[in-house]
Amino acid sequence: MHLYLLALNPTDSVTEGFLPAAGRLGLDVTVLTDQPDAHRATYPDVEVLECDVRDFRAVITLISTYHRPDGVFTNSDHLQTQAALAAAYFELPGKDWRATLRTKDKAEMRRRLAVTGADSVWSAELTEPAALDAPYPCVVKPREGVASEDVVLVENAEQLVTCSKEILGRRPGAVLVVEEYLPGELYTLETLGDGRVRHVLGGFHTELSPPPYFVEESLTFVSAHPEPVLAQVLAQLDALGVAFGACHTEFVVHAGRARIIEVNYRAIGDQCDLLLARLLEMPLFEHILRTHLGEPLPAGLGTRRDGAARVEYPCADRAGTLVDAPDAADLEVDGVRLTYRPLRSVGDRHELYRTNRDYLGVLRATGTDQPTVDRVCAEFLATRRWEIQP
Repeated sequence: MHLYLLALNPTDSVTEGFLPAAGRLGLDVTVLTDQPDAHRATYPDVEVLECDVRDFRAVITLISTYHRPDGVFTNSDHLQTQAALAAAYFELPGKDWRATLRTKDKAEMRRRLAVTGADSVWSAELTEPAALDAPYPCVVKPREGVASEDVVLVENAEQLVTCSKEILGRRPGAVLVVEEYLPGELYTLETLGDGRVRHVLGGFHTELSPPPYFVEESLTFVSAHPEPVLAQVLAQLDALGVAFGACHTEFVVHAGRARIIEVNYRAIGDQCDLLLARLLEMPLFEHILRTHLGEPLPAGLGTRRDGAARVEYPCADRAGTLVDAPDAADLEVDGVRLTYRPLRSVGDRHELYRTNRDYLGVLRATGTDQPTVDRVCAEFLATRRWEIQP
């Protein structure tokens, strides 16, 4: 069977998750990307073809002139609608392109939730800096952004003008969404469906950097959200039409009310998907690919439910050159499996982005007792050193 995988830049999810899973399933894979050299350098044994993957017409044309497809798949936030349209064109299983568009476009998501009665959040769109009569504080963010990039809390109209001018200066032609700030604790919900059945895999409790920015600094696994909270989130996903494949949903809970912040209609990233597969002891990546090949999910996934886990992201707190940092490590301490992977190399110089591009590395920890997992993580980080010089 031949699988086309659409991608922009190489990611750990594809390199360590989906491509090995495709190999275990015996699939022939062709990666379509607008960055072929980077992918060929990352996995030279996989077929890579250059394609303007942001244009669904270019994707369809290339596939039509090459091997007959059995599946079209992407784990990229930016390419879900293109993959969905290509799959639909070739009459293959895939996501509803309307749902992928609603979840990618944050303004359209708000409109859809409001018109269906699922939730109502004050929001507006900006194409140029402007002072709005808004319910401050508000959050400003790119309409189709990812990874908390250029997501900022503003306290008044003056800050809104200043902030939107800065963001639009970096993103000419972009559209910004301004929406009321939703208070509460931040969580995620990880789901997997085949259009017929939807499995809830659990989620995470997310700890953020101090305002006005929203950098995810650590996540703690939550095996099951309270039923009333879960029901509210699933109802909002139903309103958006999310039912197929993997989905990573971020939401806040305040006074018992769950409200979606954003929906990433793909598997959770930043190595949390790798942790989830290990923690639940399930072939997560294989299941996701099988749905895109038309195979139904089993009624029960047989996932392990007694696990505890934590993900930590050591972050740069200043611009400069990384001159000292720990190497990759795989350890077991007090029954906790630790995996540390550096995300920057010593000698690299970076600006301070206030996003996950500030991550210096990622620490994944799994065990069976959350306090022990938390302690082992804290001890690991306390005994390592990251040094940045101007």
